[in-house]
Amino acid sequence: MMTSSNLTLSASAAQRIHAIGKAEGHPVMLRVAVEGGGCSGFQYQFDLVAAAQPDDLRIECDGAAALVDEMSLVMLKGSEIDYVDELAGAEFRIRNPNAKTSCGCGVSFSV
Repeated sequence: MMTSSNLTLSASAAQRIHAIGKAEGHPVMLRVAVEGGGCSGFQYQFDLVAAAQPDDLRIECDGAAALVDEMSLVMLKGSEIDYVDELAGAEFRIRNPNAKTSCGCGVSFSV
């Protein structure tokens, strides 16, 4: 498993990952991937997992971890994985400097 400094995990996202793990009764990690599709060409996929895959890249903050596959890292280079709790809802969000456009939902983007 590799660690990458090209992608960061915010303190807010780390706190939410810890809270989810506590509610589940065991530690969890956030898996982030980029897949083809969505209204802008690519979309983010978020999953909670208990274990990493051997080729996952691990990003840590305050003892919490996010996992990203090497193919997705190309699209996420320099991004921040964040967690926001706003009036419209609470969600994990990617602040991606590589995205040229994104849709209104914030889940799909183009480069």
